[in-house]
Amino acid sequence: MLVRSLLVAMLGLAASTLSGPVSAQCRLCTAPTSEPVADTTPPVALEVEANIDFDRIVLAGVGEGMATLRPDGSRQTSGTIVSIGGRAMVGSIVVRGEAGRVVRVSLPSRIALHGINGSEIGIEQVVSDLPASPRIASDGTLSFRIGGALHIVGDVDGDYRGDFSVDVDYL
Repeated sequence: MLVRSLLVAMLGLAASTLSGPVSAQCRLCTAPTSEPVADTTPPVALEVEANIDFDRIVLAGVGEGMATLRPDGSRQTSGTIVSIGGRAMVGSIVVRGEAGRVVRVSLPSRIALHGINGSEIGIEQVVSDLPASPRIASDGTLSFRIGGALHIVGDVDGDYRGDFSVDVDYL
């Protein structure tokens, strides 16, 4: 009996400390709608500022070789490849979107490059300088660079070009 009267006294005390009339929020008072809620989040936009370009690669014979171009611009060769041209460039991409948002950026693991004569070579191990959890900066942009390792087997003389997709999603 003492417990019940103490509980009633505490409820009375709590009710007396509230100022003004108290009304409950009614979740069923408005008519339901099936219209989609307008999304005010700006869409993600992607802009390529510079393409990956290995420039000219010098082969020292027929065989297998690798030309590596890292996101910081450093270069390395191995195997039958002895030089990468002086104008080689890393790819540069800018993402535009809502400031402060964390995004997921998906790059391909391989980029196929095709020659005019139908031959194919590939950029393996595509890498970027993105942080582990990329975030759009306060100015609404996220810039990053990409590179990779161009794997060459045999005599593959010629110009090669290819396309690849980069997917960016808000998290």
